[in-house]
Amino acid sequence: MDKRITELSDPEVVEDLGRRLAAARKSRGLTQAEAAERAGLDRMTVSRAERGDNPTLLTVVRLLRVYGRLDALDSFLPVAEVSPLELIRARRGRDG
Repeated sequence: MDKRITELSDPEVVEDLGRRLAAARKSRGLTQAEAAERAGLDRMTVSRAERGDNPTLLTVVRLLRVYGRLDALDSFLPVAEVSPLELIRARRGRDG
């Protein structure tokens, strides 16, 4: 895809996600049926996800786990860290 992800419409982002899921599956040498079985999904669910047909978050998580890519969620949405200043403010509010 030539456009940056931020330049895509929401449906285009989901389509791109589908292409990426298909590429991840193929890089593991799996068919859609094999991926579906390992993920506890129907093959048509995998097919729809790869077409960008609005996969559920649970479907994406299950497939990422099968493809050994669940760790990608850490960069997708990192855990929010509490700043030291927020900790001090919270402590003061409790002690106050």
